Amino acid sequence: MSPDVATAVDKWASAQADLPSRSEAIRRLVKIGLKAKK
Repeated sequence: MSPDVATAVDKWASAQADLPSRSEAIRRLVKIGLKAKK
């Protein structure tokens, strides 16, 4: 993962109430992206 993407994921994760790990944040973002395609 590029440093820019890692930074963006970490920034998104830090804005979440439960402060997910980077791995969990990636899973959630993928899920959001998949739902958006419908």
